[in-house]
Amino acid sequence: MPKMKTNRAAAKRFKKTANGGYKSASAYTSHRFHGKTKKQRRNLRGTRMMNETTVKTYKKLLLNK
Repeated sequence: MPKMKTNRAAAKRFKKTANGGYKSASAYTSHRFHGKTKKQRRNLRGTRMMNETTVKTYKKLLLNK
C-alpha cells in the first residue's frame, strides 16, 4: 500500500508548534474592512492557535508535519 500524502494546501496554511498545537492566520482578513473597527482589524493581524476540535480534523490532513 502506498504512503499517505500530506495535503499540501493545509501544509502551507498551518504550522505545528513545539508543544503539539497548531497555529494559523486569522480568518476575515481579506476584504470588507470598512465594517470592522480599528481594534478588530488590529487583533486580526498575526497568527492564532487552533482550537482542539479543529486540530483533530487538520491532523489527518497534515499527517506528521
